[in-house]
Amino acid sequence: MAEERRRVVVVVGGGVAGGLVARLLQFHAADVSLIDPKQYFEIPWASLRAMVEPSFGERSVFNHNEYLTNGRIVTSHVINITDTAVLTAEGHWIAYDYLIIATGHKDSLPRTRTERLEQFKDDNRKIKSANSILIIGGGPTGVELAGEIVADFPEKKLTLVHRGPRLMEFVGEKASKKAHDWLVSKRVNVLLNQSVELSSSTDEAHTYRTSAGTTITADCHFWCIGKPVSSSWLKDTILKDSVDGRGRLKVDEHLRVKGRKNIFAIGDITDVPEIKEGYLAQRHAQVTAKNINLLMNGGQESKMTAYKPGSAIAIVSLGRKDAVAQFPFMTVIGRIPGMIKSKDLFVGKTRKDMGLPPHAG
Repeated sequence: MAEERRRVVVVVGGGVAGGLVARLLQFHAADVSLIDPKQYFEIPWASLRAMVEPSFGERSVFNHNEYLTNGRIVTSHVINITDTAVLTAEGHWIAYDYLIIATGHKDSLPRTRTERLEQFKDDNRKIKSANSILIIGGGPTGVELAGEIVADFPEKKLTLVHRGPRLMEFVGEKASKKAHDWLVSKRVNVLLNQSVELSSSTDEAHTYRTSAGTTITADCHFWCIGKPVSSSWLKDTILKDSVDGRGRLKVDEHLRVKGRKNIFAIGDITDVPEIKEGYLAQRHAQVTAKNINLLMNGGQESKMTAYKPGSAIAIVSLGRKDAVAQFPFMTVIGRIPGMIKSKDLFVGKTRKDMGLPPHAG
C-alpha cells in the first residue's frame, strides 16, 4: 500500500504567532515551511529593554532554525497567493495544502540576528550619549521605552509627546492615568494632545516643534507611533476581498479566512475584536495548530476548536520593578504587576514555549 502523501503547511510570517504555529506543527503529519524576510524570531515586547540593556537581546532574539528543527525556512517576502501556492519575491512558487498568514505589523527589521543585536547596541549608545531624549508616541511602546530609560538613566531629561488626550488609549482610563502619574513622578515631561513633525526639527540645534507650537530641545528622538498592519501585499492576491477597511483579514470563529477552507490567519493581522497582544497571538497559534492537526488527520470540521476573543487584560511594564495591569474588574500599579512581567518580560516563558532553554546557552 502506497504511503499517504504528507500534507504541506506554509506559514507566512515568523513573528510571535507564525513562529509558534510552525514549531507546533513541525513534528506532526506535515511538511512545514516558514517564510519570513528575517532569519530570526524576536520577542517584540522585550526589544525596548534590549535598547537600554543590549545583552538582554541575546535571549530575546534567536534564529528560526533553533526552534524549527524539522521544517524548511525560506528567508523572503511573499508577493502572491493562489489557491494552491505562494510566490516569493525571488520568483519561487511554494505549494501548500494549508496556508497560515501571520505577517503582523509592518516593520523594517534587518535580515540577520547579528544585525538586529547591533541595532540594540546602536540605540544604547544613542541613549547613553544623550542628555535629553524625546519620545514621540504615548502608546504602550512609548510608555514602556520611557520606563526603561528612567529606570537605567534617571538623570536623562525625558519628554514624551502624545497626540491623544491620554496615554495608552487602548486600555481604560484608570490604567492610563496610573501610567501617566508614574511617569510624571519620575520627572518625565508628558505632553498630550500634541504631535511632532520631524520635518520641523533641525539636526544641528536638536529642536523639535509640536502641533501646539511648543519647542522641545532634545539630543535624540525615538519614534514610537503604531505601525500599520502588514497586509498591503494581499491586494493583488486571491485574498484581496478578504481584507477589511483597516487592513485586517476577516476570519471566522476557527481563525480561517472567511470563505476559505484551508487558509488561516493569526496574530495582529486578523479582525478578531480584542486588544492585539503577544499572549493572544500565541493563543491563535495554539488553536490553529490544533485545528490543522484535526483536519490533516481526517477529523470533521464540526470538531474544530473555536477561538474565543481575549478579555481586556493588559500589563504594561514601567522599568524593572513596576508595571500597570488592567484586569476585567480592577486596575493596579506597582510591584505586584511588576513581578508578573517587568523583571523578565516573559522572555524565559516564551523561550520555553518555543522549545528553548529559558536562558541562552
